[in-house]
Amino acid sequence: MVKHVILWQLKDELQGEEKEAVKKGIKEGLESLQGKIPGLIEIKVNKDGLDSSNADLMLDSTFEDEASLKGYAIHPEHVAVADGKVRPYTKNRVCLDYEV
Repeated sequence: MVKHVILWQLKDELQGEEKEAVKKGIKEGLESLQGKIPGLIEIKVNKDGLDSSNADLMLDSTFEDEASLKGYAIHPEHVAVADGKVRPYTKNRVCLDYEV
């Protein structure tokens, strides 16, 4: 199996209710991919980090193998969520992929 973990920082201009709405939209959008993408075993987004965090959201996902992860990256449903709900609002993205 392959883990795909991403940490995002949202753009500085997002504050208060707008920031919470963006975080909720990202979580709902990404988690809605469960069952729609071949090889995607599990996908979770944590949007409620502690005050000590320096990231706003974390994606924790598991794939059958590296080929499944590559397929996810270009899958139209994932691309739609990434382009519509994630990329417009994020200023920084850090990713770690590893085998388990």
